[in-house]
Amino acid sequence: MTIALVMVTMLFTSANANNGVWIQVNGAGADINITQDGNNNTVGGSGTQTFTVNGVSNKLVVIQTGANNHVGNVTNMGGVNWGTMTGAGGDIYGDNNEFKIEQYNTTGTDQNKVGIHNYNQDGNSVHICQGKSFSDNSSANCNTSTAEYGGHTVVLDLHGNNNSVKISQETGTANADHLIRAYFYNGDNNSTFMKQLGNGNKTAYITVRTDGGQQSIIQTGDGDHTATVDLTGSYKTDLSLTQQGGTDQSYSLTQNCQTSGGCSVTLTQGN
Repeated sequence: MTIALVMVTMLFTSANANNGVWIQVNGAGADINITQDGNNNTVGGSGTQTFTVNGVSNKLVVIQTGANNHVGNVTNMGGVNWGTMTGAGGDIYGDNNEFKIEQYNTTGTDQNKVGIHNYNQDGNSVHICQGKSFSDNSSANCNTSTAEYGGHTVVLDLHGNNNSVKISQETGTANADHLIRAYFYNGDNNSTFMKQLGNGNKTAYITVRTDGGQQSIIQTGDGDHTATVDLTGSYKTDLSLTQQGGTDQSYSLTQNCQTSGGCSVTLTQGN
């Protein structure tokens, strides 16, 4: 295990082979502890792949169980490499952030990947689980009861204050690919919940450029479900989207809310 530290001392526990942690902290007050149990689990990478934390009072907890779990650089996302944003201020930049990432991968060779870029914002709280699942948006813990094949990807970009984001991805018994890309440019005080569960491929793209609102995207079942959501406007949009069942579902929403008090969209696809 390789560790690069600047100014802040952190606790790392690692078992078995080819696990690596490359962390650079520029600031004080970071409370970061990483536990890795398995093989080929990485946080950051060597050289330019270093996972960088800038600012003060950040907290990052990463727990990786099994094999082929990665937090840091995620490539081929619209031509952008996420997770090596040192030149833009670091992977985590700002004060009073709290990130908790749990990855579980016990079967197969597919990789679980999480890329986070948080630029100059305060008070975000993010909990991401891969190979595990939240019961609902009020769950404090994510759990799994099956073998997991990996193949989960989360790309998260936060440019707003006080976001509370909760994301989980779990396949079950088959080798499906799950992808979530979430952008929050000016989403102050948004509360967002996203869940992908089931053997079919699941894809969700969400962009929130308004202040406030609650957004929920749930994709379950064995169907290949796809959702693309872009929220803009002078007022918030509350969104509740559920895609379920074994039949493939697709949904696209571009919402420009100009209604005083906000807009609301609720939709269920499949059965």
